[in-house]
Amino acid sequence: MNKAANTYWTDARLAAQRPAARAITVTPARTVNISVREEAQSRRAIRSPFAAFGVIMLALFVFCVSVSMRTQAEMQGAAARQETLHAEVENLRNTNHALEREMQRLRTDPRTIEASARERLGMVRRNEIIVLAAQ
Repeated sequence: MNKAANTYWTDARLAAQRPAARAITVTPARTVNISVREEAQSRRAIRSPFAAFGVIMLALFVFCVSVSMRTQAEMQGAAARQETLHAEVENLRNTNHALEREMQRLRTDPRTIEASARERLGMVRRNEIIVLAAQ
């Protein structure tokens, strides 16, 4: 118990453990307070790189999430445009097939040729009587 109350022993022990504490020590009570402050500061110094790393990682995570969400939205828009274009192309193909069939009939079928000549060109056969409708 004698050594616990001895200020010289406390100062010597602190001086051996922490050389920086020697310059600051005035009384044993202040020495303990200073060492507690130093420990708190060292803990803060240890935490600050971890905190900075955590903030950087959080910022990178938010950045990656925002980029992936924007990319996904653009991809959905492109998929919708592709479906629209695919439907339009299919419609145009069907129209082309119908026109090809009509062209083939106009080249080979005499009835289709006659009907087209009457409808589009207003042609009539010999010996036919034309009756105009009253307007």
